[in-house]
Parts: sequence; structure tokens; C-alpha cells
Amino acid sequence: MAINAAQGAGKVAARPMTPEERKVILASSLGTVFEWYDFYLYGSLAAIIAKQFFAGLDPTSGFIFALLAFAAGFIVRPFGALVFGRLGDMIGRKYTFLVTILIMGISTFIVGILPNYASIGVAAPIILIILRLLQGLALGGEYGGAATYVAEHAPHGKRGAYTAWIQTTATLGLFLSLLVILGTRTVMGEAVFNDWGWRIPFLVSILLLGISVWIRMQLSESPAFQKMKAEGKTSKAPLSESFGQWKNLKIVLLALFGLTAGQAVVWYTGQFYALFFLTQQLKVDAVTANLMIAGALVLGTPFFLVFGSLSDKIGRKPIIMLGCALAIVTYFPVFKALTEAANPDLAAAQAKNKVVVVADPAECSFQFNPTGTAKFTSSCDVAKQVLAASSVSYDNEVAPAGTPAVIKIGSHTIPSYTSKGISAEEAKAKDAEFKKAVAETLKADGYPAKADPAKMNKVMMIVILTYLVILVTMVYGPIAAMLVEMFPTRIRYTSMSLPYHIGNGWFGGLLPTTSFAIVAQTGNMYNGLWYPIIIAGITVVIGTLFLRETKDVDIYAND
Repeated sequence: MAINAAQGAGKVAARPMTPEERKVILASSLGTVFEWYDFYLYGSLAAIIAKQFFAGLDPTSGFIFALLAFAAGFIVRPFGALVFGRLGDMIGRKYTFLVTILIMGISTFIVGILPNYASIGVAAPIILIILRLLQGLALGGEYGGAATYVAEHAPHGKRGAYTAWIQTTATLGLFLSLLVILGTRTVMGEAVFNDWGWRIPFLVSILLLGISVWIRMQLSESPAFQKMKAEGKTSKAPLSESFGQWKNLKIVLLALFGLTAGQAVVWYTGQFYALFFLTQQLKVDAVTANLMIAGALVLGTPFFLVFGSLSDKIGRKPIIMLGCALAIVTYFPVFKALTEAANPDLAAAQAKNKVVVVADPAECSFQFNPTGTAKFTSSCDVAKQVLAASSVSYDNEVAPAGTPAVIKIGSHTIPSYTSKGISAEEAKAKDAEFKKAVAETLKADGYPAKADPAKMNKVMMIVILTYLVILVTMVYGPIAAMLVEMFPTRIRYTSMSLPYHIGNGWFGGLLPTTSFAIVAQTGNMYNGLWYPIIIAGITVVIGTLFLRETKDVDIYAND
């Protein structure tokens, strides 16, 4: 195994990188930026896509299905890792990730010309989902190829520094997609953009595809793969070698649970969940929230390179484990501090006038309603739905069996009601009366309808959000080099891609949905943080106990 090989390879003198190798870093990183650009366009335009392609559903259900189609791209990423990882280990790194960028770019371009629901009916969302699945498959093959390719070109002692450039690409791709969308929206106007102008960012991807393909065609195969191929040592069955033999499978499992799962939840918490928390829980307007996140990303992104380079000196493992550990111990106080900075009125109201739902647990349902057709009629469900709709954080208190639920706001108590067994008109009247009573009481007890921009401590918000991004750079900056170093050359692409994409596609990609479900079920807006804290905790324990340091592994040694 490469993880056991040549621990003394650190004695090999680090040589400077040649101009050709610098071109490899630039070309690989730039191509991956474009690929992330394509992937994030869909998420950035999900609301418009819902109206264009899921118009046969009511607006709420349409948006939910648009988000589910977005999630599908994350779910299939591990399968792309298997397909393209196998090809990469059999035919080479260069041509495999040339194929992945072609699939991604063409799929994205087709979205830009795809007729909407009004034109071709149900075929529109079906084709859209197929294209989204192709994007996910392509991305599943891209990262492992780019990271492996760069690492196998990098001089010994510099792998962390140079693979760290790959780690910046997801953030830069998101920036690029937002920049193109903002520019198009500004030039065309909101009405035209929502009608057909949203297609322009998708169509622009064909230009980026052309640039990416041209750049990658100039590259040569990685020296490690060329050496292995010349010696006739390429794998004939990389899937069975990677996952069918325990000596390698155990390293794959360690890479997943002791490395990528924790890295993924810290990454998504610091960049996506933080944005969701600002807009949904703290009621910060979307423009301000996006600018705050963007500012934090600008300040934090250089630390990918800082920690990647530092990992060449002190090791990958201590930096990644420290990043996960800091997330575990600081997430709750940091997000509470973010509340005080972004919406001080809300923080003050929560401290002075706590909201509590007192209800019989037997009355309280698990309110998962992806199609918008389920009806929740008990007094507990009615109370929680009203608070959730107002993004109010609350605690739960058990009431005696059979007791109707009540909402306590400070010193006020508001009885809920059950809508079961009453006429639609009576239910509508009771609903309006109940919502009015709750809204008036919340207002009287200091709960703001939205965050007041004049009262925001924007400097502190930037500081807090930058700290969250720095945690992202700690766990993500060194991880590409470490994954490459954990596996032998003959099955490296396959072996490292699967744990990376299960970790980031499943544990990380589903974090916003999972954390939101926890908040919706428990009522407390901070409880969604338990998901990343628990996953990061598992990674710290497994990684600390069972993972070996890899920075001195000689990836050019014979496998």
C-alpha cells in the first residue's frame, strides 16, 4: 500500500517546479473551476428553474422538486467516481478527465436550450433530471482525476502546496457562476432574465468548455502513470482491487469516515449552511447575506494555499483533525455570536422572552411534506407550523396526555387548536385568528419580522463568517494530497474518488436538507448544528486513532 510505502521518502530532495508542471497546475485548476461553475449554476437558479420546468406542480412542490433534482447531482457523484475512476486507472488520467469536462459542459449547454414545461410538458423535467444526473456523474470523475494528475506531477515535498490550488476551485466556480448570473440579470433586467435570460449563463458554458478542452489537450499524461504503463503494471480490474480486497478496502473506509466525512460537513456548514442560517433563521435579506458570505470567501480562500503548504511541513493529519475539532467545540458559540451580530433584536428577544411549545408528544407529527399534499391537523402540529413559517426558534415542553398544545412567549400563553373535524371555513377563520395572535405577541415581546440592517454589526459578521471559512480551508486544503498519498498508483484514481464523493456528495451535499429537517422537527434553530458536529466528531476519533500521516510517502515508488 502507498500509505505504508517509503516513509523515509522525505529524504528525497525537493526540487523546484518546472514551467511545464506549473502549466499542469493552472490547466487542471482552471478546468475544475469551469466544471464547478457548470455544477453550481443549477443551484443558483433553482427558483427560476422550478417555474420553468416544474410548472405542472404548485409553487411550493415545484421548488422542492427542483431542489431534489439539484440533490440528485450530489447523490450520483460516487457512481461517477466508480465509472471514471476505473477508466482513469486503466487508460490514464489525462483522457479521463477530458471526458468528464466534455460531459459536464455539454449537459450544461443543453439545459440552456431545453424547452420548458409549457412547450413540451412532462418531458421537460424528465430531460432536465437526466442532464442533472450526467452533471453529477461527470463531477464524480473530475475531482479525483484533477487531484491525482496534479499530485503526480508535483515535486516531492510540494504536493500539499500544489494540490491546494485544486481545493480553491469549488469556491471560485461558485464565484464565477454568481458573477455571470449577476451580470446577465443586471444587463437584461429582472423580467427578461426570469423569462428567458436565465439561459445565458448555461449557454456561456460552451465557451468555457472550449477553453477547458483546448487547455487540457495541451497536457501530457502524469509521469507516475506513464512509468507504471511502461512497466506494464496498470490495473486490469481497479474496482475489484480497490474494493474487493480488504487491505485496500479498509484504507478506503478509513479515508471516508476518518477524513472526508468530517471535512465535508465542515465545508458545507462554513459556506452553505451559514448562508441558509443568515437568511432563514436570522432573517437577513438575501443581498446582504450573499455579500457577507462573499466577503468572507474573499478573505478566507487564500488559506487553502496556506494550509496546503503548511501540511508539507507539519503533516496533513494534524491540520485536518484540528479543523474538525475546532468546528466541534466552537460551532454553537460561533453561531450564537452570529445571531447577536446579524440580528441583535432577535438575540435580545430570545434571551428575554423564550418561546416554548407545550404539547402532548403523541400529538406531534414528523412534518416531512415533500409534495405539499399532507395535512397536519393536531394542535401541536398547527402550533409548530405557525412558528416554523415565521422562522421562530422554540423549545419543547411535555404536556399531560390529551392536553391541547399552547405556545408560551415570555409571560404570554396562546392556546392552539385542532383543525380536524371542523369545516374548511371554520378552520380558515381559526387559522387566521391564531396566526394573528402569535404574530402580535411576538412583535410585542420584541421579535423582529426581519433583521434591521442599521443594527447589524457587519464587521463582526465578516469576522465570524471568515472564521468559518478558515475552518473549511483547514480541513479541505491538505486533503487532496493526503488522499493521493493513501493509495498505490495503479488504483489511485478509483480508490480516492469514491470516499471523497461519498463524503462530499452524501454526508456534505445533504447537510443543508438534513440540518433543516432537524431544526424543523425540534424547533431550536441551533439544533441543525448537531449533524455536522456529530459527523466531525466521528472523523476526529477514527482519523486520530487509525489514520497514519502521509506527507513523506513516495508516490513514485514501485507499488
